Amino acid sequence: MQIVFAASEGVPYSKTGGLADVVGALPPALVQLGHQVSVFLPRYKQTKLPAESKTVISSLTIPFDDKYRFCSVIDGGTHSGVRHYFIEYPPYFERDALYGTSLGDYRDNAERYAMFSRAVLEACKILGVPDLLHCHDWQTALIPILLRSVYDEDPAFASMGSVFTIHNVGYQGLFPADTLPLLMLPWDLFTIGKLEFFGKVNFLKGALVFADFVTTVSKKYSQEIQTSEYGFGLEGVLKARAATVAGILNGVDYTEWSPDRDRHISCHYSVEDLSGKAECKRELLAVFGLENADPKLPVIGIVSRFAAQKGFDLISQIADRLAAEDMILTVLGTGDKDYEDLFKRLHRMFPQKIAVKVAYDNTLAHKIEAGADMFLMPSHYEPCGLNQIYSLRYGTVPIVRATGGLDDTIEQWDPKSGRGTGFKFGEYTSDALLLAIRAALAAYKDKEGWKKLIRNGMVRDYSWSISAREYVKVYERVKQMKAAVAV
Repeated sequence: MQIVFAASEGVPYSKTGGLADVVGALPPALVQLGHQVSVFLPRYKQTKLPAESKTVISSLTIPFDDKYRFCSVIDGGTHSGVRHYFIEYPPYFERDALYGTSLGDYRDNAERYAMFSRAVLEACKILGVPDLLHCHDWQTALIPILLRSVYDEDPAFASMGSVFTIHNVGYQGLFPADTLPLLMLPWDLFTIGKLEFFGKVNFLKGALVFADFVTTVSKKYSQEIQTSEYGFGLEGVLKARAATVAGILNGVDYTEWSPDRDRHISCHYSVEDLSGKAECKRELLAVFGLENADPKLPVIGIVSRFAAQKGFDLISQIADRLAAEDMILTVLGTGDKDYEDLFKRLHRMFPQKIAVKVAYDNTLAHKIEAGADMFLMPSHYEPCGLNQIYSLRYGTVPIVRATGGLDDTIEQWDPKSGRGTGFKFGEYTSDALLLAIRAALAAYKDKEGWKKLIRNGMVRDYSWSISAREYVKVYERVKQMKAAVAV
């Protein structure tokens, strides 16, 4: 099958979050299964193109209001079997950040990603129309919308299917109503059954209405977003098409995240030989300036964006009680100033028990995964989550809230049966969080049980090859749907 990915970011060329990791890892896994895959990305200022890159389309005409934009397409070559194309238009993409600044999103984001979406479709008509277009998040939501409106009668796309993946339903691409004529889109899209959303245009909603199939990044999250608590106003749209909505868990790259080969840690170890983890713990304490801390105390690690969505409001409510427990807390992240200040204050109060580094530091993130005994993710909602999966492989026991991908990937520890991989709590309260942490701290005292627990997690397999097979099932289903319509 010929598959084209369209996304606003993808490693190693551009990244702000987990979307980029998916776009970098899933296509090669599909290639390994025998499919032909190309990826379209914007060429940002930060994008470092391969040496063999060349312009393959010098000018694509994209209509805007009473004007036109002219962009080009660069062929970045084939890597890991995946061909990468870049849409180049400096006025839109030659900027210091991908989506906005500290003052907010770029005001012309609708135009930027509308042009990108149209350019992908026009480029496909020249470079080759695939069997299926796989689009990601609101920035490419216009592609399935365009296919069912502006390009609805274009014979080039008659048999092509579309799959749309929601990475976080909270980001929807909301714009004023007059965005439609600006982007040369028909006004009949502005209805409650299509793109209209409380008087605005909602790109994400349009994709959920028009895509042939919708996926999201864990089974539990696909169910949660069909409820008022997690649907961000789109739960009705998702419920209406529940038969063509599926959750497929993100995979992880074990060549990058595995303690037997991790280039960022001081000592390698494996499920067969755990001895190196103690050295990684010593290194972690030293890096955080906790050389004098008691190494027998369990270390809880946090690597996260500091935001209420990640559960930091709960942590703030139990901070003083948490500091009284027999444990050490190492925290890495950036985000809301209130939470940054919270951890700085706690460090001043408990300098040998709580340490924080306010930064984005990939190397240190690896050291926390390897050196901590437990990993804390008390998210209010978490579409998939990756750190809890990394933690399993590193023998670092996750403590998570039972939501989204956290619930799908972590099995509650049962000391009687010896089954389970971590600790979960359901109710989103600080008391429930503290009980889960205390349960983990109590289990840590049973050394033989703890070894069984961490080995249970280390042998779990969440590689991309498994997820890729699930996506192929969706692609084949869409292909059958399109064939049935054609008949």
